[in-house]
Amino acid sequence: MTITGESLITNMFRIGTLACVGALTLTGCFASGSASGDAENRARVAMLQPPRSGLSQFSDDAFKLSRWSTAETLVNLDDLGDAQPGLATAWNRVDERTWSFDIRPDVKFHNGVPLDSAAVVTALTAATTAAPKPRILDGVELTVTATDDDTVEVATEDVDPLVPQRLSSPQLAILAPEAYSAGGSNPIGTGTGPFVLTAVDGTSSATLDRNENYWGETAKLSGIDVDFVPDGTARAAALRNGTADVVEAIPVSQAVNIDQALVHEVPMPRTNTLYLNTAAGVFADPAMRAAARESVDKDRLVEQVYEGRADAANGLLGPALPWAADRPSRTETPVGDAAGKTITLATFTDRAELPEVAVLLQQQLEAKGFVVNQVVREYQFIETDALSGTFDAFVLSRATVLDSGDPVAYLYSDFACEGSFNISQFCDPQVDSALANASATEPGDQRRAAILDAEKLILEKDAAVPMLHERVVQGESEGITDVARDPRERTLITNHTTFE
Repeated sequence: MTITGESLITNMFRIGTLACVGALTLTGCFASGSASGDAENRARVAMLQPPRSGLSQFSDDAFKLSRWSTAETLVNLDDLGDAQPGLATAWNRVDERTWSFDIRPDVKFHNGVPLDSAAVVTALTAATTAAPKPRILDGVELTVTATDDDTVEVATEDVDPLVPQRLSSPQLAILAPEAYSAGGSNPIGTGTGPFVLTAVDGTSSATLDRNENYWGETAKLSGIDVDFVPDGTARAAALRNGTADVVEAIPVSQAVNIDQALVHEVPMPRTNTLYLNTAAGVFADPAMRAAARESVDKDRLVEQVYEGRADAANGLLGPALPWAADRPSRTETPVGDAAGKTITLATFTDRAELPEVAVLLQQQLEAKGFVVNQVVREYQFIETDALSGTFDAFVLSRATVLDSGDPVAYLYSDFACEGSFNISQFCDPQVDSALANASATEPGDQRRAAILDAEKLILEKDAAVPMLHERVVQGESEGITDVARDPRERTLITNHTTFE
């Protein structure tokens, strides 16, 4: 698992940005795109992270291409995570391992080449042979063939009911064949979306213009001017000073200094969780895990660390998945006497709020009777120990929905006997059976119910204590409208975004 945070990328600050931060004006830090009265009608966007892989769609940079509406996928997801048409208009299951997708007609790539089944085969085959593979294809063997000019078949080695959802991942966007001619992928002028990526200046900026030949509704903006600004203070100042129209991920500490009409909190599929070592030590005793659960004052963590800009957790899955609110009731394990029980509580520094969470947690656990020793390191120096069960308890901010829009992979990874990220060292045959059932269930209401049944079993065993669900603070200038506020961080500027 890779943990990212602003502290990891401060060494990537641009000299110009640093100079502007020092001056606290930032007027010269951003591209000279329009304000709402500018005839060009261009949106200026300040983004958190610079490209890390040259905007390769096979990396996390793919989410930038998606948020700029330049690269599109065969399938989109609705708010529930159900598959909806994208560059594919319809699909059906041929057999247990094979799916057929109808390609949308009359679509052209930004370079003028028509979209057809051969182009889809080229794009998806390039993804399956990329090194490393896109994250969405981890453990998935997938082959794509054209059955005619307008139809492709996607086959998997194992039965996989989530194939349409997988194809919604920005890492499986369909670019023009020439994008893959030199290996990797080149998104400049090769997408299908309402905006054409025309230029990228390394880790500094990117420029997009309206696609006048878009297959759908033409964009209302004439373009997008993007600056990559890792420094949170700089991004916040850009919104205050009017030098950016849309700002990603404003730090909570900075949000209070901005006109509150300009900041919007978006619930994230990310849970701040206390993982308890169920295999050894104090927390091998279910009663002690229950005592830890009862120690946690979630509301205090939300108010004191996140300044109210988070949601106290009632489960592993939060408000970014609205259907999770329908979870079944749980039977809680009785609480034991924690007096004098010594534990080691660990976390990492890469996400600035986690050490603060750990300090408050230590106080809360000690109030219950535990004797707490604390270990805090950089993530790269603590991950191995966390995964091997060195600590009694570990605080982690964990994404609960991966690229398919489905939380089963997260639950399996963290709580199955063979899970690859099982910090709790948790193994329960009943939970494994519930996760297998959820994994095999077709997408829809039944799968969601099966997921919540598995979550219930995990929480009844107190393998982990979900504490709070994070929100991201998104900034939008007064004049801009219809900016997407997407918990999955797949969309931001769309063809409907405009200025009043």
